[in-house]
Amino acid sequence: MQDLSAISQLRVIAIPRLAANGRWRVEAMRALSEPLLLWFTKGQGRITIAGSTRGYTANNAVFIPAGVMHGFEVGPQVFGTAVYFGKNCDITLPTAPQHLRVRETFVQQELNVTLDAIVREMTSDTPAHDRATLHYLGLLGVWLERQVQKGAEEVKRPDAGQRLVARYSNLLERNFRDGMGVADFASALGVTPTHLTRCCNQACGKSASTMLQDRVIFEARSLLLETKIPVGQIATALGFASPAYFTRAFQHKTGKSPSAFRKEK
Repeated sequence: MQDLSAISQLRVIAIPRLAANGRWRVEAMRALSEPLLLWFTKGQGRITIAGSTRGYTANNAVFIPAGVMHGFEVGPQVFGTAVYFGKNCDITLPTAPQHLRVRETFVQQELNVTLDAIVREMTSDTPAHDRATLHYLGLLGVWLERQVQKGAEEVKRPDAGQRLVARYSNLLERNFRDGMGVADFASALGVTPTHLTRCCNQACGKSASTMLQDRVIFEARSLLLETKIPVGQIATALGFASPAYFTRAFQHKTGKSPSAFRKEK
C-alpha cells in the first residue's frame, strides 16, 4: 500500500510569493529540511548553492536537496514555480544539487504540464486525488532524472576553491548555532581564514564572515517571526555571548532591533 503521508507536506508556490514578506526569505544563505525544485520561467538573476554562484534565466530548473545551503535573487521580473517536496517524500530525486538549462520546448512543456497536473490534483476533491498527486510527483522525479542524465556532459567539475567553499557551507549549516567564528571554521577545514575568505569571494562574491552572518541572522529573523521565544533565549540558542551583542549584530544587519522586527510582522 502506498504511503501518502508526504502529500500533506507537498507545496507548490509561485516564486514571487516566496519574497512577498521580505526578500531576505530567499536571498539569505540557508538550508531547508526538505528537497526543493525551482523552475524559472521568466526573468533572470543569480543563485548560490553550496557556496557557488551562477546566473539563472528563463527555462532553468534548479534542484536543491535537503540540507544544502542556498540563496537566490528574486527581482520584479522573475516568475516561476517552487516545489517543496516535504520532509517525508520518498520519491526518487537527485542526491546532489542540479542546475538544468532546459532548451527544448517540448521538454519545457513536459514540466509545465506535470506541475499543472500536480496542482490540479492537490486542490481537487475527486476520488483518489491524493494517489494521482503522488503519481504525478513520481513523473516529476523521472523528468528530473532524465534531464540530469542528459546534461551530465555539460556539468563542469568544481575546482579546489569551489570544493572548499562547498565544505565550508556544509559545515556552517551544521554548526552556525555554536558561536563559531570564521577562524574556527577555517581551522576545522585545515586552511587559514584568509584563504577561506578568498575562496568564498571567488566562488560566490561573499566573504566567509558574510556567509556566516547571513545564515545566523536568517535564523534569527525566522525565530522572531514564527515563534514567541524571548529575544534573550534566541540569542543564547544562536551562540551569542549576550542578548546585547545579539541585538547589535541584528540591528547592524537589518536596521531594526529584534523586538522592533518582531512587532512589525
